[in-house]
Amino acid sequence: MIGMIALAGIIVRNSILLVDFINEQSASGMAFKEAVIQAAVVRARPIALTALAAILGALFILDDPIFSGLAIALIFGILISTLLTLVVIPMLYYTLKYKEYS
Repeated sequence: MIGMIALAGIIVRNSILLVDFINEQSASGMAFKEAVIQAAVVRARPIALTALAAILGALFILDDPIFSGLAIALIFGILISTLLTLVVIPMLYYTLKYKEYS
């Protein structure tokens, strides 16, 4: 349960920042499609660094017999959520908001 809460916090924060960046770029006059692409490109490094830091932190508890399951869940959950954040969130947001900006 602790791992789910930690993962949810990381995923939600990254997704909110990504969507906010898209909205800021669109408000400044950039085309919506370009704003979505630019947001994914610009935010990829901070999202990857956040994921890497969390994975490195989880590596230290892999040896503990009690918390090793938590560490494994965190590591693989962060890997998958990073891919989802950088690929699925921009695609979904573009699909849902495209008609508003067209």
